[in-house]
Amino acid sequence: MTDDSLDLERATEAEPTDDEPTVDEPTFADLGLDERILKATRDLGYEHPSPIQAATIPAMLEGRDVVGLAQTGTGKTAAFALPILARLDLKQKTPQALVLAPTRELALQVCEAFERYAANLRGVHVLPVYGGQGYGVQLSALRRGVHVVVGTPGRIMDHLEKGTLDLSELRFLVLDEADEMLKMGFAEDVETILADTPADKQVALFSATMPAQIRRISKQHLTDPVEITVKAKTTTAPNITQRYLIVSYPQKVDALTRILEVENFEGMIVFVRTKNETETLAEKLRARGFSAAAINGDIVQAQRERTVDQLRSGKLDILVATDVAARGLDVERISHVVNFDIPTDTESYVHRIGRTGRAGRSGDAISFVTPRERHLLKAIEKATRQGLTEMRPPTVEDINEVRLGRFDDAITAALQNEQLDLFRQVVSHYVAEYDVPEADVAAALAIVQQRGEPMLLDPEPEPAPRRGRDRDDRPDRGDRPVRSDRSDRSDRPDRGPQRDRPDRGPRRGSASFATYRIAVGKRHRVLPRQIVGALANEGGLGREDFGKIDIRGDFSLVELPQELPASTWQRLRDTRISGQLIELARDDKSSGPRAASGRATRPTS
Repeated sequence: MTDDSLDLERATEAEPTDDEPTVDEPTFADLGLDERILKATRDLGYEHPSPIQAATIPAMLEGRDVVGLAQTGTGKTAAFALPILARLDLKQKTPQALVLAPTRELALQVCEAFERYAANLRGVHVLPVYGGQGYGVQLSALRRGVHVVVGTPGRIMDHLEKGTLDLSELRFLVLDEADEMLKMGFAEDVETILADTPADKQVALFSATMPAQIRRISKQHLTDPVEITVKAKTTTAPNITQRYLIVSYPQKVDALTRILEVENFEGMIVFVRTKNETETLAEKLRARGFSAAAINGDIVQAQRERTVDQLRSGKLDILVATDVAARGLDVERISHVVNFDIPTDTESYVHRIGRTGRAGRSGDAISFVTPRERHLLKAIEKATRQGLTEMRPPTVEDINEVRLGRFDDAITAALQNEQLDLFRQVVSHYVAEYDVPEADVAAALAIVQQRGEPMLLDPEPEPAPRRGRDRDDRPDRGDRPVRSDRSDRSDRPDRGPQRDRPDRGPRRGSASFATYRIAVGKRHRVLPRQIVGALANEGGLGREDFGKIDIRGDFSLVELPQELPASTWQRLRDTRISGQLIELARDDKSSGPRAASGRATRPTS
């Protein structure tokens, strides 16, 4: 490295904030950029460059190599894209600039940024090159001629080996998020690509950290670079509201559903730990009427791009994702991030919540924390030097208030509809024909609009007295269901004969049990704990409301209270276990699980 370095405080976004600039704060016009590029920055709302942009752009315009040490969100893309665009020779048809990015998502994001900044430069061609996309599109574009190539190391190497990418006249090379590329195993590819480019090119390397391997690459391939360090005052943006909710694992889906009801959100990413959980949770949310889709490493690129486009356009509201799948995802509509499973490391937490609060907007991050995960919460607060605010779970009253408010808003909007006069005549005709008060007609129309769904939730029952210590706070263990009841031991090894115990009979809260049938069984690989968890969470049942469970081939028999409330029937109507509707029904013909063959268990408290 060289002494020619700059030490800067971190800005959380490249775009301007609402804060008043200081007197000495430069503008983009002070950096020496082309007027056409300045117009693009003004059109995008940029006025004052972030610290890394203010230091990098003049250095790159002078032809200096640059090493930029900065976290995601500091405005690195504009820092290298703007000076590269200012120095392009549009007559040259072979690639002049190559940007290497660790993931296809970041490559697309950088490519889109180049295109926005080049809006007033006629004839600039930018090509994204990444795995998962057909070679045909890339080959056709390369034959026509491109000025800037943005790609992942693996696919760039493929093109070099096939001889379809000519880097002999390359003038600019950027390594974006270099440390991430090394973590993902691209070190050898990066070295090969660097060696296959002209020696007199200008190189810019950006990294959040400076491990020994990055330092070695910079010494070997950069010439007298300017080193720009952006110190992080905080690792999370101040425009993101960070909250947490203490919730046991079996209650997470219900808690998320309630939050979705009361939070005013545009787009949302819900983070889980495993690929399997993305599909499972997305299906549960769709069953509850929310527009949700899963995204993980197993989803093919074409489907992934469609899903992200749907989120961007508003056709999709909720994305359930893993950390890897959401890398580089930049969608302005994302107003909320929910950590359904809190990450075990602070770096993942910062990356996750960085998906919201983009471009100076406000954002919300909500983390679900089980009682045994409080230490993770403390570690996050210590690392980010920011406190998280505890929130209470939304109550039935909160949800009903929001539903009534939305109903009022819908009526207000409908009153402005141009068809109002027509329907006023229709209602007047009905009132005159059937002699029914107008208020009753309006109420009946509201019922029709609800399509059989209850408009308001029933009041929550009084909680039963607790006995002993709550055991529902076990942490998640990957995609393995967590026991919500310590007595559900049907999947444990048989410990041999045990002393006979008298049948305790129905517990407190149920006068007697009756047998119910649900349409899931051994064929669906269902376990007793899944049945208990689903019926308890969805139906509002307590542990004392369960008798024996007998799992048959394609159905199961469950002992539940003799008289289930109508509200419980309503809640369980659309309940699924292992993706299968349970179709709960009384099974009075059966003699009950006590006399039935098959695997029978009784959850105890």
